[in-house]
Amino acid sequence: MNFLRFLEGIRSPILNNFFQFITYFGQELLIIAFICTLYWCVNKRFAYILGFTYFTAGLCVQTLKITFRIPRPWILDPNFSPVKSAVPAATGYSFPSGHTQGATSLFAPIALHTKKRIVSICCTCAFLLVGFSRMYLGVHTPKDVFVSMGISLFFAWLTTHFSYFFLDKKKNQKYIFLCLTSIAILISIYALFLLKFDKISYKYASDCLKACGAGIGFAFGWYIEQTYLTFNVKTKHIYTQFLKVIIGLSIALFIKLILTYFIGNNIFGKMTEYFILVLWILVIYPYCFNLIQKYSLQKRKDSIE
Repeated sequence: MNFLRFLEGIRSPILNNFFQFITYFGQELLIIAFICTLYWCVNKRFAYILGFTYFTAGLCVQTLKITFRIPRPWILDPNFSPVKSAVPAATGYSFPSGHTQGATSLFAPIALHTKKRIVSICCTCAFLLVGFSRMYLGVHTPKDVFVSMGISLFFAWLTTHFSYFFLDKKKNQKYIFLCLTSIAILISIYALFLLKFDKISYKYASDCLKACGAGIGFAFGWYIEQTYLTFNVKTKHIYTQFLKVIIGLSIALFIKLILTYFIGNNIFGKMTEYFILVLWILVIYPYCFNLIQKYSLQKRKDSIE
């Protein structure tokens, strides 16, 4: 808390706005949009590396949150004040930091993967700045940030350096799928157990089950796409790629709204919602690409004949 009080003492409106902007790079929406763009249009393999890092680190962070149940800094110390604009997005327990996990899971694999030194430095600075922004804004302690960063860096290193194990060895796919699905299900049961015995509130259990639903969706989507679908990201025109992203994200948002309306905000509804959304990203939408490509090829054959 001493470091947070020091940062509180040097705050200014300009720095507040700057770090509020920086912290957005750890937001779930931005990270998912980036991974979708990469997956649908640019580099499917590397998108999977980001996906494995993001979802596995996320499951680990959510498990630690509901296990240690550490309150936010201003609850630990009522005399401490966070930056007000950062409080609405600071939901859930404090330890570890979800924003730091998201930013590190996104930027660390890029830093490890790229051969350009300047890109590696910029990406490293990006997740370090996001982590610092969480402390400057007063919504996380250094322990929250550094533990989250360490977890995400570990999974980034693991998925980057052993990507051949996850993505190239077909015989491993079934075991990886079963392992990731089983872990997510066990974490769900653990969260429900804590909820039943009043160790955590409904809201915190729901946050954890959302991550589990997304993790199960990723495991199913990755396995189905790799085993049965195998779509191609390439198209002839850049504008087609742009349209793919706009249409895909728009429909994902529409699906989220529809599912929220019909399923509601109950704990299993949210888990199902995230499961279906990830399946849309990984399987259903790419399946539409394959159908369109087959239709285009058939049309060309017919015109030649």
